[in-house]
Amino acid sequence: MDRTKKLGIIVVAVVVVAFTLLGFFGREIYHQAPPIPEQVVTESGEIIMTRHDILRGQRVWQSIGGQEVGSIWGHGAYQAPDWSADWLHREALSLLDILSKDTYRKPFEELSPENQAGLKERVKSEMRTNRYDPSTGKLVVSNARARAIASTAKHYEALFGSDSSLASLRESYALQENAVPDPADRRSLTAFFFWTAWACTTERPGTSVTYTNNWPHEPLVGNHPTAANILWSMISIALLIAGVGALVWYKNFRERRESRPEPLPTDPLSAMELTPSMRALWKFVAVVIGLFMLQALAGALTAHYTVEGDGFFGIPIASVIPYAVSRTWHVQLGVFWIA
Repeated sequence: MDRTKKLGIIVVAVVVVAFTLLGFFGREIYHQAPPIPEQVVTESGEIIMTRHDILRGQRVWQSIGGQEVGSIWGHGAYQAPDWSADWLHREALSLLDILSKDTYRKPFEELSPENQAGLKERVKSEMRTNRYDPSTGKLVVSNARARAIASTAKHYEALFGSDSSLASLRESYALQENAVPDPADRRSLTAFFFWTAWACTTERPGTSVTYTNNWPHEPLVGNHPTAANILWSMISIALLIAGVGALVWYKNFRERRESRPEPLPTDPLSAMELTPSMRALWKFVAVVIGLFMLQALAGALTAHYTVEGDGFFGIPIASVIPYAVSRTWHVQLGVFWIA
């Protein structure tokens, strides 16, 4: 078997194995995805949100830039926070304070270490217990947690609105004022954020880990790396190093060295005549240069937003070109001129 045919077989084998694994794990992810409840209700039967609210909130988040504005489950841009992790932390703190005032009539910070530890265990149990009923599609939360959800939602409604008290935080996130103008859209956005956080802290049926495998790290709700997290992280690093080492070994010890080619007596390009298609190439080059310059400008503006937040040297340009838009076009323009 000649060398070219052997390499072709290797390429085909790698592609087949890679896409088989991709298809298998893609199927597993689809079937094991966190459920979206038809209704989120309190123990007293009050409806907090519906599946429609959650999916509408997802569309609202996508409409303002989606993963260009913060991240969800660790996927996205890190100028703004991971909204699922941020909601999870804020809701846990709010629930601690609510339980503290209900039980001891004082804020959580004023409690003794023993009482604080007891409430932390209650919060951990409250937020990790899976109360989703697949037969009805309902997710039941305690009345105290419903109050914590409402309190946390108010923060995000103000953040994505025009509350002046959060102007500094919006600047840190490169989030323009009144990013979601419609109050109904803001409420739906909080429903989506809640659901993503719920998946991060709720244990899968029959297991002691959450739908996101205990991600993100959050001691308040018992989210710590599992043994599988650590094991597979080490295995992946070891495989990466082994793969790089195998390539280096093959290149240096197995690959045949080719002889240096003899230089040509004359330059083959010196006698070449330009064809009409070659002469027309300048138009393509001009377009590429133009797209590259636009990409550089969009990148400069995006980078500047990380410093000034919502302006460009004092000019409030975020109301015209928000961070999400400049970042999106910085990426897309690169695709256009490279492709």
